[in-house]
Amino acid sequence: MNSEEDNVSETATIYAYKTAEGGWRIADSRVSLDSVVYAYWEGKSPEAIAEEFPTLSAEQVYGAVAFYLRNKQEIDEYLSQQNAKWQELASQSNSQHGPLLDRLRSRRQSGADE
Repeated sequence: MNSEEDNVSETATIYAYKTAEGGWRIADSRVSLDSVVYAYWEGKSPEAIAEEFPTLSAEQVYGAVAFYLRNKQEIDEYLSQQNAKWQELASQSNSQHGPLLDRLRSRRQSGADE
């Protein structure tokens, strides 16, 4: 060992993990990695993201962003698949409940106009 290795006590910290259901979470929290990545894509700083998610520390957010950047291809693919699933669910819901949703929206709009 060299002297630099003697002076450094490094412990690997895990900032994000894959759930049994296939989603991604920020370690030691219930916040999804998706939420942090989308905020990052919007140009928010890690400090601003931590303010939006008070259960996360700035370190957790920086770590989550670093995790995303290191695993960008895998996480981007996951997010693309999630988006496709949400689009499909929205389409199915609109097909099944479109007339009801239209009536509710119409009533809500007419109530707002009064």
